[in-house]
Amino acid sequence: MAEALRPDDIVGAGLCIGCGGCAAAMRMDRDGLWKPEPGTPGGADFAARCPFSPDAANEDVLAAERFPAAPAHSELLGRFESTWVGHVAERDVRANGSSGGMVSWVAAELLRTGAVDAVAHVAPVADPGADGRFFRYRLSRDVEEIAGGAKSRYYPVELSAVIAAIRATPGRYAVVAVPCFIKALNLLRRTDPVIAERVTHLLGLFCGHQKSARLVDSFAWQLDTPIARVRAVDYRIKDATRPANWYRAHLTLDDGSARAEDWWHLADGDWGAGFFQNPACDWCDDVVAEIADVAFGDAWVEPYSSDGRGTNVVIARSPAVHAMIAGAVADGRLALTEVDAAFVEQTQAAGFRHRREGLAYRLTWRRAATVQPVKRVAPSAALPVRRKLVYRMRHMIARDSHRIARAALRTGRPGLYTTWARKVLAVYRAVAWSHGRLGAWVDRVLPERRAR
Repeated sequence: MAEALRPDDIVGAGLCIGCGGCAAAMRMDRDGLWKPEPGTPGGADFAARCPFSPDAANEDVLAAERFPAAPAHSELLGRFESTWVGHVAERDVRANGSSGGMVSWVAAELLRTGAVDAVAHVAPVADPGADGRFFRYRLSRDVEEIAGGAKSRYYPVELSAVIAAIRATPGRYAVVAVPCFIKALNLLRRTDPVIAERVTHLLGLFCGHQKSARLVDSFAWQLDTPIARVRAVDYRIKDATRPANWYRAHLTLDDGSARAEDWWHLADGDWGAGFFQNPACDWCDDVVAEIADVAFGDAWVEPYSSDGRGTNVVIARSPAVHAMIAGAVADGRLALTEVDAAFVEQTQAAGFRHRREGLAYRLTWRRAATVQPVKRVAPSAALPVRRKLVYRMRHMIARDSHRIARAALRTGRPGLYTTWARKVLAVYRAVAWSHGRLGAWVDRVLPERRAR
């Protein structure tokens, strides 16, 4: 008889995303990623609940259970009722939130209308030094608390405490989460009747990949700031005078002063290169939270990507959320325009390439781990050499950024990491984007279309 799958097996295979769905106790490892405590029990229940378990139901199966009557379907977007682009029109929600403010608006509207009693979402902690992290999940029960958790949080979090709180207190709950966490909650709802009854709404966030806590250390190193003095982190300072995709990292220090720099000028500021990516993200095929009642992303196409005020694309999957959004559009509370699936797919084109074409290639790589990922994408190496190099480099950068940062932390020499990061990023941009003299040489040697 085959040995039952355990959390330690998923961790050892590089497939643990750190969601916290399997364990009452989670710990942050040396690379700033959440993991279940070693020895956490496994078994058939765990194998059916872990979002990266080869035995768990996939997104197609779960979506068919959740949205059996959905009128529309796309291979990349999944099942849905409607798709939209735009922003919140009322109050200052758009200005204070991420993108067009739609995540905060839907969460607040669910509370305002009594559809839920509380919303689980990520918010900054009051004292990072004492807490040991900069962000964590919390339950909010009013609109003001929701507003305090607005904006993007590219920081590792886990759900174990929120799941315990939901089990402990009757009520109806919404959870805001990235796709793999949404999947974990759906799998948990299949086997846990309490969670099935109480988690009534899932609000999904489009996701390129998750970062480790080491990204904040890197910000501090490059902004010449001891990490112990950092009290708050903002990954995307919004500025209406600058394009929305010009991210700016911002650190608030213990004396109230601030340090900031545009991502493009950071040694590891190219998101797509994969610095400090969670290893499990290389084995994910869901970009747009296919099992969430509603999902939100950035409109990364013109003219929206140049609008510094921020613009969302929205996928409404449940009939109730679709009706809520359509009603608010009719009332002028939301400035949304209905679009087709192809438009939404275009806004996330790079993410889909990495999670479908890139994943198909990664599935052909030999892996020493006993647990192998089972995905909806078939393995295929039918790619030009240059595309293969791009995916190989992203995988290497994700792995080695943690290794080099580990050495920088151990020796107290941040330059070990930042020097390496700048050099490897220059090579990556040459291969992927034809940047610089090296890029011109790559164009001559590999005259394929530029990798994207």
